[in-house]
Amino acid sequence: MVHAYTALGLPCAFLALLAAYDGRARDVFLILMLALAIDGTDGPMARRFDVKRWTPHFDGRKLDDIIDYMTYAFIPIFFIWRFELVSGQLAVVLLVALVCSAYGFCGDGAKTPDKFFTGFPSYWNAVALFMYVLHLPVAANAGIVIFLALLTLTPVRFPSSQAVKPAERAIIVGAALLVFMLIIYLDNPPVVLVYAALAYPMYHVISSIALFVREEL
Repeated sequence: MVHAYTALGLPCAFLALLAAYDGRARDVFLILMLALAIDGTDGPMARRFDVKRWTPHFDGRKLDDIIDYMTYAFIPIFFIWRFELVSGQLAVVLLVALVCSAYGFCGDGAKTPDKFFTGFPSYWNAVALFMYVLHLPVAANAGIVIFLALLTLTPVRFPSSQAVKPAERAIIVGAALLVFMLIIYLDNPPVVLVYAALAYPMYHVISSIALFVREEL
């Protein structure tokens, strides 16, 4: 049943892809947020019920990775192309992002023993959302894509939900609520809401890069 719960991410991915193809931006992000909720809760359930004991010949983590690649990388990057956030010849950077994300998912050191991600953790769903609401020039969006794609291959450490301190969890819940409100007001969001929702992911990117630079020096 836990593996079946994880597999619910597959119909979410399919419906999100259909919504993107149809040009229904809000539906894409609402469905991807549902997939994110499933992804955030299936791991604790798997550990709680010790699924490896009951299904020793089934790799739930591999299933989870397949779904995550679709919902965190492939579909959001398709969204960026479909809504022409990166278009023309510059769209080649989206292919680079797809390949870099695949390497990031398949690397042995994708997550460190202390539960940090190695490299940018392919949160392209968030990237696509903020590109959509910020209305940046195509060239700027292309620059952001190539920067984050290459950051996927670096040893910069990014905190996962398992690595954050208990005090930060309330902030994560608050950030998730802000993102949900941003999706609801997607086509005409208040400027304050956009930048409030953007603050938390920007903090993590900047602080992670700064930590790496300090460690290297």
